[in-house]
Amino acid sequence: MKTPFAAGRFAASAFSRRAVCPAVLLLIATGPTFAQSAGTAGQSGVPPLEGSLALDLDVTAEKLNQARSEIQPSLGATRYDFSRPAIETQPQGDNTPFNQLLLQAPGVAQDSFGQLHVRGDHANLQFRLNGVELPEGINVFGQALETRLANSVALITGALPAQYGFRTAGVIDIQTKTGTLDPGGSVTMYGGSQGTLQPSAEWGGRVGQLDYYVTGEYLTNGIGIENPTSSFAPVHDRTEQGRGFAYLSGIIDPTTRITAILGTSRSQFQIPNNPNQAPALGLTVNGVGTFDSRALNENQREINDYAIVSLQKRVDTIDFQLSAFNRYSSVYFTPDPLGDLLFNGIAQNAYRRSIATGTQLDGSWRISPDHTLRTGYFIQGERSSASTVSSVLALDATGIPVSDQPISIIDQSGKTGWLYGIYLQDEWRLLPTVTVNFGGRFDVVDEFAHEQQLSPRLNVVWQPTDTTTLHAGYARYFTPPPFELVAPTTIALFANTTAAPAITEDSPVKSERDNYFDIGGTQIVLPGLKLGIDAYYKRAHDLIDEGQFGAPIILTPFNYQYGIVKGAEFTSSYDIDNWSLYGNFAVSEALGKNIISGQFNFSPNDLAYIAGHYIHLDHDQTY
Repeated sequence: MKTPFAAGRFAASAFSRRAVCPAVLLLIATGPTFAQSAGTAGQSGVPPLEGSLALDLDVTAEKLNQARSEIQPSLGATRYDFSRPAIETQPQGDNTPFNQLLLQAPGVAQDSFGQLHVRGDHANLQFRLNGVELPEGINVFGQALETRLANSVALITGALPAQYGFRTAGVIDIQTKTGTLDPGGSVTMYGGSQGTLQPSAEWGGRVGQLDYYVTGEYLTNGIGIENPTSSFAPVHDRTEQGRGFAYLSGIIDPTTRITAILGTSRSQFQIPNNPNQAPALGLTVNGVGTFDSRALNENQREINDYAIVSLQKRVDTIDFQLSAFNRYSSVYFTPDPLGDLLFNGIAQNAYRRSIATGTQLDGSWRISPDHTLRTGYFIQGERSSASTVSSVLALDATGIPVSDQPISIIDQSGKTGWLYGIYLQDEWRLLPTVTVNFGGRFDVVDEFAHEQQLSPRLNVVWQPTDTTTLHAGYARYFTPPPFELVAPTTIALFANTTAAPAITEDSPVKSERDNYFDIGGTQIVLPGLKLGIDAYYKRAHDLIDEGQFGAPIILTPFNYQYGIVKGAEFTSSYDIDNWSLYGNFAVSEALGKNIISGQFNFSPNDLAYIAGHYIHLDHDQTY
């Protein structure tokens, strides 16, 4: 049987949530753990491994895992770790949604759509599986990854080293479970209030030199999206979600490993209704001018599939990992044909699809005991397409509908874009207590605009005593707009209709460019008691934000000409015997001024005010 972790015990750097979920039912059936192989005589026909060979493979796997982590260190950045014991001791255990797990780190906030914001940024996160960056998907409500696949999770933020580019608000670094290090399996049924049911299963093992781990889960409940009312039971808010994951690796020799990762997610959401609302536009559609908002029927479907293949190799003092990846992502919104038109002046079927393929290389060379050189590249090609069918009413020159019969407007677009990035950096042990990591990266984006930037990075870590660690860093960031969300709208098609915007200006979205500063430290005050503080300041040009405009629940990026983000985080943890306590506090402010793209989404009054004033971003959470 799998050995349970002691209740309430986890690493000092880990975080756990203490909220209690009401009316929870959890049933678990665990299978036997195979120390050597998932197959035994009479099962798979593969003879069991000899003890020495099994031990050698365990040691080799551990060494390769360690080498992979050393290729991409987080030196000088701010890092918050969630160990496997910390995940398992959550009230929901492996059923904890990924977002809920990450919310326990300071500086992380969540909006009503369930999207994460780290240190005042809108999304701008990258997820890495075993060191490989996963291309962005068109997720709005759903999550493509399940927590149970993770052996450990780290949130890396602040002034990032040069290997991290494009999405820089935070790096979600996930080390997956493997059959060698986490053999055996379980079948779980989790349930609770709001009609929650979540069956899941996982299994891992090893056959010869082949390591495997698979998991899958299904979730259904009656509160898929945040309830827009104060009632306990939301109206029209059911969700069904399914996720699957598979890991397969083979150790070719003690210095070579090939790994494959496959994953999928399917999510269906009802858009919740706010009862007792009446249409305010005064429209009549097919002779109907009233509508009960409780009866609205809007729905959204989200699909994500991804695949990664990696080759990891060590040659003397050189380590590298070469990977190829692919991701398919789509979202489809269906409106209420009558209700949306009466409430919003438009009922729009919206479909977006993204297919991203690329390659990534990361390597390190230990030149001497005091110098480690690291370099790598990232290349991604993405095909993004969008299609909308909008039902609107035609207007005459005075703005009066010419008929109560809706007309349809079809708008379609598609484009292929590319991202290129290369980096070089040196980790220099300047003194026994001082380490400097300096370098830079050069990034090019060729999507709706062609832009590029050379971005220097510098981090310094000083450990004056065994109990004190200080760090400071500077990073120049270059963040292109999320290509899969940029879908040019042909505004002229909607002229003289109920969907015509007050402003027709629609400047293209630009890449964001930042100067980022970070300083902080940790202090072990007493045995088991650790305190930390971290402060940051970001000055942005062409700051990217995202908004949900109109009925389709699909986010649209736009730029503020200027942006300022600043804040501080305080952490504390105390470990004694089998108990661990922690506390966090964060304060931040995110401001933007002068909207310079996607102007047609805003009213003239809003644009005029924001042009001359800094405003708090809609996702800004002060405390």
